[in-house]
Order: sequence, then C-alpha cells, then structure tokens
Amino acid sequence: MIFVIIVTKNLVKISFVENNNPMRKKNQHIHVLIVEDEAILALQLKMALQKFGYEVSGIESTAKGAMAHADAHFPDMALLDIRLRGEESGLEAGRYLWQKHRIPIIYLTSYCDNSTLKEAMLSEPYGYLSKPFRDAELKATLHTAWCKHAYFCTGKEEAMRHKKCTIALPFSYEFDKVQGVLLQDGKAVKLTGNEVRFFQILTEYPGNTVSFEQISTYIWREPYVGPSKLRNLVYRLRQKIHGALLENVFEAGYRLNV
Repeated sequence: MIFVIIVTKNLVKISFVENNNPMRKKNQHIHVLIVEDEAILALQLKMALQKFGYEVSGIESTAKGAMAHADAHFPDMALLDIRLRGEESGLEAGRYLWQKHRIPIIYLTSYCDNSTLKEAMLSEPYGYLSKPFRDAELKATLHTAWCKHAYFCTGKEEAMRHKKCTIALPFSYEFDKVQGVLLQDGKAVKLTGNEVRFFQILTEYPGNTVSFEQISTYIWREPYVGPSKLRNLVYRLRQKIHGALLENVFEAGYRLNV
C-alpha cells in the first residue's frame, strides 16, 4: 500500500493504492549508502537509519569510495556530504551516482550559500539537509525522497541494473539509457540535461505515444507545466537531430519513431 498524492489547482487528494512495482520497497529492503568523512556523524547516521528500518549499504568517506561502492553494490539511495576530504567533492560523487546509476541523492551540508546550492542541483538531488538536523527531519526527507523516486522513475532503475539499455533508432542513431548519451554514427550528440531526460522517457515506450503529462512529470517533476515549455524544448532538440525521429501526436503527446 502506498500514498498517491494528486495535486490540482484547487485540490490536494491523498489516497491509498495497491502497487506491485519493484520500485516499491519496505524500509528494510531499501539500502542506503552513507558518504560522510566525519566518523562520529557517519555512525550516528547509520544508527538513525537502522532505527528507521533501513538497511545501510555501506559507509564511505571519499567521493572515489562512494563511486566504487555504487558500481559494486547498487544502493537504492545515498546520503552524501557535499564537502569531503580528497580531490573530488561530494557533488562530483553525486553527479556520478545519479547519471550512471540513477541513485537518488540526499545531500548533507553545512554550506547553504547560493553557489553551492546551484552546483548541487546539477545532480538533481531528492533532498537537501543542512547540518545539524534532527532525526525527524532525516526520516521525513528519506521517506519523501524514496516516494518521489518510485513515482518518477517507476521500475526503470531495476531494469537498468540487469541489462544493457541501448536502443537502436532510425537514421543511424542509438541511445544509451544508462549513460544518457545519444549517438549518431558513433558520435555523441550534445544534449542538455532536459533533452536527455526527454529521450529517456520516450525510449521507455519506443513507438508508442507518451503523454505530455508523463513527459513533464519526468523532466520537471511537475505534471502541469505550460505547453510552451515543452514545445520549446522539442524545438531546440529538433535543431540537433533528424526531425522525423520525433513525432508530435496531436493533443496526446510525443512518440519516438523506431
């Protein structure tokens, strides 16, 4: 049983629905990676997670350790300190975990300046906790992050971890859904983050129409965005690729021709 929250202009409706999706897990089946170079805080986080019922995938103190752990163990979520000892920061580790494995990130930091926040957003975190924080804040952030991730990325991550996700497309294109890379004749086409996400959601349903709402929710995490926002994205994308690769289905959505 999970919560479904439906938000419209004048109404917020919360209901319960059954869901057999593999992304739906009880806390004890959700493995969380802790990336924190303060040993005492890392231990406190581990104890808090276990109290909430989560499994701790491991504790790493460096960005390189976090990336290696993700490659080997595929944790479900990561609590990631932004400032880590070593050459690479938590932000670099966060981008790697998200872009390569689609592991949802919750950042932990003592820094809340605008430049840090802006850089952190590049890895699309599902949460951001300022130190010091209370256990209740951590628990709520973890729960919210997992619910969002399960909703926005339904079933996709599990499939990615068990098979190669490269789809062949017309006009000598191919799209690697894991890496988020579009290739034509073996050469990468330079795409923005939103353009990559557009391809990712369309390649989940090749040849079928994906609704405007599905696309908007996946890209911007909002089901209702102005129509011009999506049209502008598609217009810019078509300047980079063969126009016939994408089809606008009247008043329904977009389709990736295969």
